[in-house]
Amino acid sequence: MRVAVSQFATSLNVQENLATCIRMINEAAVCKPSLIVLPEFCNTIFCNAQLYDAQPWYVDHNQAWEQALSIDGPFLQAIAKQAKTHDCHIVLSVTLRRDLSRELSNNKQSGVIKSNISVTSCLFSPLGNLIHQVDKQTLTKHEGDFFISTSKMSEAAITPFGKLGLLTGSDGITFETSRGLALQGAQLLCHSMSSFTLDYSDLHGPARACENKVFLAIANKVGLLIPQVQPQNVISATQRTLPQEYLVGVGQSQIVSPNGKVLAKITSNEEGFIFADISLAEVGIESNDKSRPDGTDLIKQRRPELYQGLAAPRIQSLPMKKASQYESTHSQSDKVPVTANVAIFATYKSNESAIDDVCHYIENNLSDIIQLPELFFITDKTILNNVAQMATVTCLSKQLINQISSVLRPFQYVCTSLIIEGKHQAVLISEQGLFARQPQLHFCQRYQWTELGDILNIIELPLEQGNINIAMLTADDANIPEIVKVAAVSNIHVLLVPFDIQEPCEVEYQLLARATENRICIVAASREKIFTNDLSNDNNHIGNKKKIKPQKSTGLIANLTTDVALLAQWDSGKFNGYINLPLVKHQQGKITKAVIYPIAACDKFMLTIG
Repeated sequence: MRVAVSQFATSLNVQENLATCIRMINEAAVCKPSLIVLPEFCNTIFCNAQLYDAQPWYVDHNQAWEQALSIDGPFLQAIAKQAKTHDCHIVLSVTLRRDLSRELSNNKQSGVIKSNISVTSCLFSPLGNLIHQVDKQTLTKHEGDFFISTSKMSEAAITPFGKLGLLTGSDGITFETSRGLALQGAQLLCHSMSSFTLDYSDLHGPARACENKVFLAIANKVGLLIPQVQPQNVISATQRTLPQEYLVGVGQSQIVSPNGKVLAKITSNEEGFIFADISLAEVGIESNDKSRPDGTDLIKQRRPELYQGLAAPRIQSLPMKKASQYESTHSQSDKVPVTANVAIFATYKSNESAIDDVCHYIENNLSDIIQLPELFFITDKTILNNVAQMATVTCLSKQLINQISSVLRPFQYVCTSLIIEGKHQAVLISEQGLFARQPQLHFCQRYQWTELGDILNIIELPLEQGNINIAMLTADDANIPEIVKVAAVSNIHVLLVPFDIQEPCEVEYQLLARATENRICIVAASREKIFTNDLSNDNNHIGNKKKIKPQKSTGLIANLTTDVALLAQWDSGKFNGYINLPLVKHQQGKITKAVIYPIAACDKFMLTIG
């Protein structure tokens, strides 16, 4: 099937907006698509940004009602006619009147009285029928002043070419709505947006595609996202002014593959459309393409019993500590240090030589936390399928704990994964030996023999300047957004990830999305892998010209800024287009060091971006 996405500007003139929609549909229809996706708020203009104590962009509720559409009104009838004319499906997001009380009232109601208006994505069939509609699930604060949100989970739409999931605005900033649609078998997510930031197009969107193995079509607004206002009405807070010229739709509409590769993209904030040819038969619950490179089925990997209600996990606090040593230093156990020194160390050696290499590094470095890859001392993990080799690795694991602990300093730790008692487990080693452990929680093919754990441990870790809460996830666990959120709602500051990268999108998108969306620092180490990357020479559609480029992928350190990024940019007068991206240092060579800010994880504030 051929998918087209279109981006354009709107205003507070509903009739002009309808004319714009029809014009852009006609332009996109030239490429004869099966589906055209249009942006959010196609009938009106509204800024999604939740900034300071900004006033909403509608004067009152009467204006919101006047801007909203009737489900059987001329606006949507005209869109239905376009779908029939061009023999294609059309998705667009509009505001809809969900009750008639205001309309049937003889007297004009007070502008402070709210009516039921939804922000709704509508799907029209080639027969001109409205076959599916989904209300926006996640409303920003200002949207909540004027609109209602359904409490129902979004449902996937069945079409002749496959199942579609409809997303609107901030519905894709976290994993929940997309995940729910994927579990229903959605193969393509159609996302209508109205955003002034690049965060979604560059990070959250591709992460949603990768973590669910689905295609994603994003249509974003361009032009001003607010009406022109007079200087006295410009938003201000603490004597600072938010320049309205920043609240401009960034466009960047695109179509993304299930592995996070951009198939087509408008790399500007100008009006236009883009298209790509995709096959939905490649993805879906019934398809083999829901599997990871090692053959693990990512849907079957999930263990909903671990995420029920996102209940607070067990707190594992200082097992095997010397009480006098730690308690004398920390009179306030809840003191969170501003900074912590972390390092990733990746040896290129194996077995005893690898252990010696790590010990030599520890003796010559003062990092608080040293992160090693998953089973860092084993080059070929298939040996673990052999009973005799497994026994050897178990012995090496014991040797490793003793040898590494003997060279660690007080308040210094090493994280990796080992084989202990026949189980694959993430471990934390201190000068006293094995400080904490975390069994692998989700099945993966490369460790199909291991018994899985049933509890996520949250570990209170004493550093020289205070205590931080950490969690450890190994194998494929950190690729499961649900379990990372379980850790985050338990107030961890740092997530330690000894893993073995299986595909580039894990570090390009997924781990970064976990850090950003949960406001946590992540230190993830892997052995270096080289992948082949197919690069298309044509940005307008999938062409025949391709070149293969090798791509190195490793781990990373994802840090949080101590300042709210957007506010700092406002102060400097320079906006780079991003408001929530973490500070990233990619693992390079044997040693990668960084200073992280655990204290920033205490502030779970994240600006809404779409």
